[in-house]
Amino acid sequence: MKSTAIAVPSPQLQVDFSFALAQIRSLYLQDALFATIETMDVGVVDRELNKLVPKQKLQALARHGLRGELLFPVPAVLSANPRLLGYYRLLLGFSQKAFYAGETGLGVFRGMEERGSLSKTAQDRLPELCKNLISAASHFLDGIGADRVSKGLFDDLTLLTIGPQLRGGANVKIGAAAIVKVFEIIHEIVRHAVIDSNPNRIEIKNAAGRKVLIEFAPDPDIIIREEIAANVFRNVIAIEIKGGTDFSNIHNRIGEAEKSHQKARLVGYHECWTVVNVDRIDLVMAKQESPSTNRFYGVSKLQNLASEEYSDFRNRVVSLTGIANS
Repeated sequence: MKSTAIAVPSPQLQVDFSFALAQIRSLYLQDALFATIETMDVGVVDRELNKLVPKQKLQALARHGLRGELLFPVPAVLSANPRLLGYYRLLLGFSQKAFYAGETGLGVFRGMEERGSLSKTAQDRLPELCKNLISAASHFLDGIGADRVSKGLFDDLTLLTIGPQLRGGANVKIGAAAIVKVFEIIHEIVRHAVIDSNPNRIEIKNAAGRKVLIEFAPDPDIIIREEIAANVFRNVIAIEIKGGTDFSNIHNRIGEAEKSHQKARLVGYHECWTVVNVDRIDLVMAKQESPSTNRFYGVSKLQNLASEEYSDFRNRVVSLTGIANS
Protein backbone atom coordinates (compact mmCIF):
# COMPACT_ATOMS: atom_id res chain seq x y z
CA MET A 1 0.00 0.00 0.00
CA LYS A 2 1.30 3.39 -0.98
CA SER A 3 2.19 5.50 2.06
CA THR A 4 0.90 9.04 2.45
CA ALA A 5 3.47 11.73 1.85
CA ILE A 6 4.58 13.53 5.01
CA ALA A 7 3.40 17.13 5.12
CA VAL A 8 3.88 18.93 8.44
CA PRO A 9 1.50 21.93 8.63
CA SER A 10 2.88 25.47 8.82
CA PRO A 11 3.66 26.66 12.39
CA GLN A 12 2.53 30.20 11.48
CA LEU A 13 -0.20 30.18 14.13
CA GLN A 14 2.39 29.55 16.84
CA VAL A 15 4.57 32.32 15.40
CA ASP A 16 1.59 34.68 15.65
CA PHE A 17 1.00 33.50 19.23
CA SER A 18 4.59 34.35 20.17
CA PHE A 19 4.14 37.97 19.13
CA ALA A 20 0.71 38.18 20.78
CA LEU A 21 2.13 36.73 24.00
CA ALA A 22 4.91 39.32 24.09
CA GLN A 23 2.28 42.07 23.91
CA ILE A 24 0.09 40.39 26.52
CA ARG A 25 3.03 40.09 28.93
CA SER A 26 3.63 43.81 28.73
CA LEU A 27 -0.05 44.60 29.31
CA TYR A 28 -1.48 41.97 31.66
CA LEU A 29 0.95 39.45 33.07
CA GLN A 30 3.64 39.57 35.76
CA ASP A 31 5.87 41.86 33.71
CA ALA A 32 3.12 44.48 33.71
CA LEU A 33 2.46 44.03 37.43
CA PHE A 34 6.15 44.44 38.36
CA ALA A 35 6.52 47.48 36.10
CA THR A 36 3.51 49.10 37.75
CA ILE A 37 4.71 48.43 41.30
CA GLU A 38 8.07 50.04 40.46
CA THR A 39 6.26 53.34 39.84
CA MET A 40 4.23 53.24 43.05
CA ASP A 41 4.71 54.01 46.73
CA VAL A 42 5.09 50.48 48.07
CA GLY A 43 4.06 51.66 51.51
CA VAL A 44 0.58 52.47 50.17
CA VAL A 45 0.31 49.03 48.60
CA ASP A 46 1.43 47.35 51.82
CA ARG A 47 -1.10 49.25 53.92
CA GLU A 48 -3.95 48.13 51.64
CA LEU A 49 -2.69 44.54 51.61
CA ASN A 50 -2.52 44.46 55.40
CA LYS A 51 -6.00 45.94 55.65
CA LEU A 52 -7.73 43.67 53.10
CA VAL A 53 -5.83 40.36 53.03
CA PRO A 54 -5.80 37.84 55.92
CA LYS A 55 -2.42 37.94 57.67
CA GLN A 56 -1.76 34.21 57.28
CA LYS A 57 -2.23 34.45 53.50
CA LEU A 58 0.38 37.18 53.20
CA GLN A 59 2.72 35.17 55.43
CA ALA A 60 2.27 32.12 53.18
CA LEU A 61 3.51 34.15 50.22
CA ALA A 62 6.27 35.84 52.22
CA ARG A 63 7.75 32.45 53.14
CA HIS A 64 8.53 32.05 49.45
CA GLY A 65 9.83 35.61 49.09
CA LEU A 66 6.71 36.77 47.26
CA ARG A 67 4.88 40.06 47.73
CA GLY A 68 1.15 40.01 48.38
CA GLU A 69 0.04 41.81 45.21
CA LEU A 70 1.36 38.91 43.14
CA LEU A 71 -1.84 37.10 44.12
CA PHE A 72 -4.06 39.64 45.87
CA PRO A 73 -5.32 42.79 44.10
CA VAL A 74 -5.74 46.03 46.00
CA PRO A 75 -7.41 49.28 44.86
CA ALA A 76 -4.14 51.25 44.68
CA VAL A 77 -2.63 48.81 42.17
CA LEU A 78 -5.74 48.55 39.98
CA SER A 79 -6.12 52.34 40.03
CA ALA A 80 -2.51 52.76 38.92
CA ASN A 81 -2.94 50.24 36.10
CA PRO A 82 -6.55 49.15 35.45
CA ARG A 83 -5.43 46.61 32.83
CA LEU A 84 -4.00 44.48 35.63
CA LEU A 85 -7.52 43.26 36.33
CA GLY A 86 -6.77 40.97 33.38
CA TYR A 87 -3.76 39.55 35.25
CA TYR A 88 -5.82 38.57 38.28
CA ARG A 89 -8.60 37.17 36.06
CA LEU A 90 -6.12 34.98 34.19
CA LEU A 91 -4.34 33.88 37.36
CA LEU A 92 -7.63 32.70 38.88
CA GLY A 93 -8.45 30.80 35.69
CA PHE A 94 -11.45 32.71 34.38
CA SER A 95 -12.16 33.25 30.68
CA GLN A 96 -13.40 36.70 29.72
CA LYS A 97 -16.79 35.23 28.86
CA ALA A 98 -17.18 33.62 32.29
CA PHE A 99 -15.69 36.52 34.25
CA TYR A 100 -17.73 39.32 32.67
CA ALA A 101 -20.98 37.35 32.33
CA GLY A 102 -24.09 39.23 33.42
CA GLU A 103 -24.67 37.11 36.50
CA THR A 104 -21.23 37.98 37.97
CA GLY A 105 -21.93 41.71 38.07
CA LEU A 106 -18.40 42.32 36.78
CA GLY A 107 -19.32 43.83 33.42
CA VAL A 108 -18.87 47.34 34.81
CA PHE A 109 -15.15 46.61 35.17
CA ARG A 110 -14.55 45.25 31.67
CA GLY A 111 -13.19 48.56 30.38
CA MET A 112 -10.34 48.30 32.88
CA GLU A 113 -8.88 45.24 31.20
CA GLU A 114 -9.80 46.02 27.60
CA ARG A 115 -9.11 49.77 27.44
CA GLY A 116 -7.16 50.54 30.58
CA SER A 117 -9.92 52.94 31.61
CA LEU A 118 -11.53 53.32 35.02
CA SER A 119 -15.05 54.75 35.00
CA LYS A 120 -16.46 56.61 37.99
CA THR A 121 -18.70 53.64 38.81
CA ALA A 122 -15.81 51.20 38.57
CA GLN A 123 -13.60 53.46 40.71
CA ASP A 124 -16.26 53.67 43.41
CA ARG A 125 -16.66 49.88 43.45
CA LEU A 126 -12.96 48.98 43.40
CA PRO A 127 -12.87 48.09 47.13
CA GLU A 128 -15.84 45.75 46.62
CA LEU A 129 -14.16 44.19 43.58
CA CYS A 130 -10.88 43.68 45.42
CA LYS A 131 -12.62 42.18 48.44
CA ASN A 132 -14.31 39.57 46.24
CA LEU A 133 -11.15 38.82 44.24
CA ILE A 134 -9.15 38.45 47.45
CA SER A 135 -11.72 35.95 48.71
CA ALA A 136 -11.39 33.95 45.48
CA ALA A 137 -7.58 34.20 45.61
CA SER A 138 -7.58 32.95 49.22
CA HIS A 139 -9.62 29.92 48.17
CA PHE A 140 -7.19 29.42 45.27
CA LEU A 141 -4.19 29.54 47.64
CA ASP A 142 -5.79 27.03 49.99
CA GLY A 143 -6.56 24.76 47.05
CA ILE A 144 -3.08 24.61 45.55
CA GLY A 145 -1.35 24.54 48.94
CA ALA A 146 1.01 27.16 50.33
CA ASP A 147 4.02 24.86 49.93
CA ARG A 148 3.61 24.81 46.13
CA VAL A 149 3.47 28.57 45.69
CA SER A 150 6.01 30.19 43.40
CA LYS A 151 6.25 33.05 40.96
CA GLY A 152 6.79 30.52 38.17
CA LEU A 153 3.66 28.56 39.06
CA PHE A 154 1.56 31.73 38.98
CA ASP A 155 3.00 32.63 35.58
CA ASP A 156 2.33 29.13 34.25
CA LEU A 157 -1.28 29.25 35.38
CA THR A 158 -1.94 32.60 33.69
CA LEU A 159 -0.51 31.15 30.47
CA LEU A 160 -2.81 28.13 30.72
CA THR A 161 -5.77 30.49 30.84
CA ILE A 162 -4.57 32.77 28.06
CA GLY A 163 -3.99 29.86 25.64
CA PRO A 164 -7.63 29.28 24.65
CA GLN A 165 -8.12 33.06 24.46
CA LEU A 166 -5.26 33.35 21.98
CA ARG A 167 -6.62 30.49 19.88
CA GLY A 168 -10.08 32.01 20.01
CA GLY A 169 -8.62 35.30 18.79
CA ALA A 170 -6.87 33.46 15.98
CA ASN A 171 -10.16 31.83 15.00
CA VAL A 172 -11.87 35.21 14.95
CA LYS A 173 -9.08 36.51 12.72
CA ILE A 174 -9.53 33.56 10.34
CA GLY A 175 -13.29 34.14 10.25
CA ALA A 176 -12.91 37.85 9.56
CA ALA A 177 -10.48 37.12 6.73
CA ALA A 178 -13.02 34.78 5.11
CA ILE A 179 -15.71 37.47 5.28
CA VAL A 180 -13.39 39.96 3.59
CA LYS A 181 -12.57 37.41 0.87
CA VAL A 182 -16.25 36.91 0.03
CA PHE A 183 -16.84 40.66 0.05
CA GLU A 184 -13.96 41.14 -2.38
CA ILE A 185 -15.32 38.38 -4.64
CA ILE A 186 -18.69 40.17 -4.78
CA HIS A 187 -16.95 43.48 -5.42
CA GLU A 188 -15.18 41.99 -8.42
CA ILE A 189 -18.45 40.56 -9.78
CA VAL A 190 -20.27 43.93 -9.63
CA ARG A 191 -17.26 46.16 -10.34
CA HIS A 192 -18.60 47.35 -13.71
CA ALA A 193 -21.73 48.72 -12.01
CA VAL A 194 -20.07 50.34 -8.98
CA ILE A 195 -20.69 54.06 -8.47
CA ASP A 196 -19.12 54.35 -5.02
CA SER A 197 -17.32 52.10 -2.54
CA ASN A 198 -15.35 52.05 0.68
CA PRO A 199 -13.89 49.20 2.76
CA ASN A 200 -17.29 48.49 4.35
CA ARG A 201 -19.81 49.21 1.61
CA ILE A 202 -20.28 49.00 -2.15
CA GLU A 203 -22.90 51.09 -3.95
CA ILE A 204 -23.96 50.03 -7.42
CA LYS A 205 -26.61 51.11 -9.93
CA ASN A 206 -28.63 48.33 -11.50
CA ALA A 207 -30.22 48.16 -14.95
CA ALA A 208 -33.40 49.78 -13.63
CA GLY A 209 -31.37 52.76 -12.43
CA ARG A 210 -31.88 51.85 -8.78
CA LYS A 211 -29.23 52.00 -6.08
CA VAL A 212 -28.11 48.69 -4.61
CA LEU A 213 -26.02 48.53 -1.43
CA ILE A 214 -23.69 45.67 -0.54
CA GLU A 215 -22.54 46.04 3.06
CA PHE A 216 -20.80 44.36 5.95
CA ALA A 217 -23.26 43.76 8.77
CA PRO A 218 -23.02 42.30 12.28
CA ASP A 219 -25.60 39.57 11.67
CA PRO A 220 -25.61 38.23 8.97
CA ASP A 221 -22.12 39.10 7.74
CA ILE A 222 -22.94 40.62 4.32
CA ILE A 223 -26.26 42.04 3.19
CA ILE A 224 -27.45 43.26 -0.22
CA ARG A 225 -30.35 45.73 -0.41
CA GLU A 226 -32.05 47.58 -3.27
CA GLU A 227 -33.45 51.09 -2.82
CA ILE A 228 -37.00 51.11 -4.21
CA ALA A 229 -37.85 54.64 -3.01
CA ALA A 230 -35.97 57.34 -1.14
CA ASN A 231 -34.44 55.56 1.89
CA VAL A 232 -36.81 52.62 1.43
CA PHE A 233 -35.03 49.34 0.76
CA ARG A 234 -35.95 45.86 -0.40
CA ASN A 235 -33.85 43.24 1.34
CA VAL A 236 -32.32 41.09 -1.40
CA ILE A 237 -29.62 38.71 -0.10
CA ALA A 238 -28.30 37.82 3.37
CA ILE A 239 -24.94 36.03 3.40
CA GLU A 240 -23.55 34.33 6.49
CA ILE A 241 -19.86 33.37 6.30
CA LYS A 242 -18.49 30.73 8.68
CA GLY A 243 -14.75 31.14 8.25
CA GLY A 244 -13.50 28.44 10.63
CA THR A 245 -11.37 25.75 8.99
CA ASP A 246 -11.93 22.99 11.57
CA PHE A 247 -14.13 20.42 9.84
CA SER A 248 -15.07 18.75 13.15
CA ASN A 249 -16.90 21.91 14.19
CA ILE A 250 -18.87 22.40 10.96
CA HIS A 251 -22.16 21.26 12.51
CA ASN A 252 -22.00 24.00 15.15
CA ARG A 253 -21.12 26.65 12.58
CA ILE A 254 -24.01 25.72 10.31
CA GLY A 255 -26.29 25.83 13.34
CA GLU A 256 -25.04 29.36 14.03
CA ALA A 257 -25.73 30.30 10.41
CA GLU A 258 -29.30 29.03 10.78
CA LYS A 259 -29.91 31.35 13.73
CA SER A 260 -28.61 34.28 11.71
CA HIS A 261 -30.77 33.44 8.71
CA GLN A 262 -33.87 33.05 10.83
CA LYS A 263 -33.36 36.66 11.93
CA ALA A 264 -32.72 37.70 8.33
CA ARG A 265 -35.95 36.13 7.13
CA LEU A 266 -37.90 37.97 9.82
CA VAL A 267 -36.79 41.29 8.28
CA GLY A 268 -37.63 40.27 4.73
CA TYR A 269 -34.61 38.49 3.27
CA HIS A 270 -35.83 35.64 1.05
CA GLU A 271 -32.38 34.70 -0.28
CA CYS A 272 -30.16 33.45 2.55
CA TRP A 273 -26.77 32.01 1.63
CA THR A 274 -24.19 30.29 3.83
CA VAL A 275 -20.51 30.26 2.87
CA VAL A 276 -18.22 27.83 4.70
CA ASN A 277 -14.44 27.58 4.80
CA VAL A 278 -14.14 23.80 4.56
CA ASP A 279 -13.93 21.84 1.33
CA ARG A 280 -15.95 18.79 2.37
CA ILE A 281 -19.54 19.32 3.37
CA ASP A 282 -22.54 16.98 3.35
CA LEU A 283 -25.21 19.13 1.70
CA VAL A 284 -28.04 16.88 2.89
CA MET A 285 -26.84 17.27 6.46
CA ALA A 286 -26.22 20.99 6.01
CA LYS A 287 -29.74 21.55 4.67
CA GLN A 288 -31.19 19.71 7.64
CA GLU A 289 -29.21 21.82 10.09
CA SER A 290 -29.95 25.10 8.31
CA PRO A 291 -33.25 24.83 6.42
CA SER A 292 -33.32 28.63 6.12
CA THR A 293 -30.24 28.54 3.87
CA ASN A 294 -31.12 28.66 0.15
CA ARG A 295 -27.59 28.08 -1.14
CA PHE A 296 -24.37 26.70 0.35
CA TYR A 297 -20.96 27.75 -1.03
CA GLY A 298 -17.33 27.09 -0.14
CA VAL A 299 -14.77 29.88 0.16
CA SER A 300 -12.15 27.98 -1.84
CA LYS A 301 -14.66 27.24 -4.62
CA LEU A 302 -15.66 30.90 -4.84
CA GLN A 303 -12.01 31.83 -5.21
CA ASN A 304 -11.74 29.46 -8.18
CA LEU A 305 -13.27 31.42 -11.05
CA ALA A 306 -13.50 28.24 -13.13
CA SER A 307 -15.61 26.35 -10.57
CA GLU A 308 -19.31 25.64 -10.96
CA GLU A 309 -19.95 27.11 -7.50
CA TYR A 310 -18.37 30.42 -8.47
CA SER A 311 -20.38 30.50 -11.71
CA ASP A 312 -23.61 29.86 -9.80
CA PHE A 313 -22.72 32.46 -7.16
CA ARG A 314 -21.83 35.06 -9.79
CA ASN A 315 -24.97 34.48 -11.86
CA ARG A 316 -27.22 34.77 -8.83
CA VAL A 317 -25.56 37.97 -7.61
CA VAL A 318 -25.93 39.53 -11.06
CA SER A 319 -29.54 38.39 -11.43
CA LEU A 320 -30.76 39.32 -7.95
CA THR A 321 -29.12 42.75 -7.93
CA GLY A 322 -30.48 43.46 -11.41
CA ILE A 323 -27.21 44.65 -12.90
CA ALA A 324 -26.24 44.05 -16.51
CA ASN A 325 -23.70 41.34 -17.31
CA SER A 326 -20.21 42.74 -17.69
